[in-house]
Amino acid sequence: MTTHHSGASDDAKKPFYKLLYVQVLFAIVLGGLVGTFFPTFATNDWIKAMGDGFVKLIKMVIAPIIFFTVVSGIAHIQDAKKVGRVGIKALIYFEIVSTFALVIGLVVGNLFPVGNGLNAKGNADAVAGFVKQAQAQKSVDFVLNIIPDSVVGAFARGDILQVLLFSILFGFALMAMGERGKTMRSFIDDAAHGVFGVIAIIMKAAPVGAFGAMAYTIGKFGPSALTNLAGLIGLFYLTAFLFVVVVLGLIAKMVGFSIFKFIRYIRDELLIVLGTSSSESALPQLMEKLERLGCSKSVVGLVVPTGYSFNLDGTNIYMTLATLFIAQAMGIDLSFSDQLVILGVAMLTSKGASGITGAGFITLAATLAVVNPALVPGMAIVFSIDKFMSECRALTNLTGNGIACVVVSWWEGELDRDKLNKGLDRLIDPSDVETAITTG
Repeated sequence: MTTHHSGASDDAKKPFYKLLYVQVLFAIVLGGLVGTFFPTFATNDWIKAMGDGFVKLIKMVIAPIIFFTVVSGIAHIQDAKKVGRVGIKALIYFEIVSTFALVIGLVVGNLFPVGNGLNAKGNADAVAGFVKQAQAQKSVDFVLNIIPDSVVGAFARGDILQVLLFSILFGFALMAMGERGKTMRSFIDDAAHGVFGVIAIIMKAAPVGAFGAMAYTIGKFGPSALTNLAGLIGLFYLTAFLFVVVVLGLIAKMVGFSIFKFIRYIRDELLIVLGTSSSESALPQLMEKLERLGCSKSVVGLVVPTGYSFNLDGTNIYMTLATLFIAQAMGIDLSFSDQLVILGVAMLTSKGASGITGAGFITLAATLAVVNPALVPGMAIVFSIDKFMSECRALTNLTGNGIACVVVSWWEGELDRDKLNKGLDRLIDPSDVETAITTG
């Protein structure tokens, strides 16, 4: 434990400008200013490449991180039933919280009909590609898609669910080997530390990535895109904020910790997500931090990657809110029964959206097509601001997954209270990732 404390005190001595979250915040503000005042420069391919390159660097390590964490977590368990138990508890939790998110989106959309009076007519051409993708994604395909054609292919594409399936099977096989699998288990543990070391190196480029992504977005879409549909953006951010503070806040209180302390603990990850608008960009670091917060390795390995497909609170709020907004903007009246259909359909379609930008837009197309095909062209209304909404979706998704992991650990009776309290009360500084990696 002492090594952690020395790391924390070293971090406390660091000047503020050397802290990662300060650098990322500065980069986001600078990117916004450059995008606003120098749009031609900001939309340069090299600027775009800064943001894209950083996200690619992170995605490069996601598959190995999930593989090593999940295999290591399962292989060290003596009881095979436990894996199934953790999985079922996680899915029950995901379903309950996702339903809350969908209902909150509907309630707020009805209370504040910001789309009324827009009299918009959507441009069907702009969204044709998303609709096509949405129609192709049937629930049967989604289930079949979890099984990879080949293990190598799953790793090459970085498909989270496919990698997760193989990792669970491999973990079980290694568990069944018992004593004979000891060498392999220690190799996987060491390899996991090696990959976390790679992440520590990549994270040094986070401010560059955040600057590039933000400058390009503002430069391309312009601050004017924000003012046009400020009502919807404002309402969505407010709803997401209420969901995190009230719903997730009450869940956190029930488990015995403060949601605000938790948000402060994962501030680096939240700012990276804000800069890159992809919740995947913070996945490896989030898993590592949750382990240090007292969640058991096996729970982190199972809950966090699964949550990226099954627990997307931000996407759920967006789906119901955007559907109502589009209907209001196009003057299409949705009855109470229509809204119940939205709820049911969104529960299924939102499961296929992963942490990538644009996935929420594809699931929105799938929902609208089922509820009322006349609404589909209206997607073009929210298309211009989707980039600004995806940031908030990703932030809410990330926070929701972090809380889910702590809750399932607690429910499973494997939450280290001492580590949780120390981590949240800043005795172990969350910024100092390298210390934890080097000390193992």
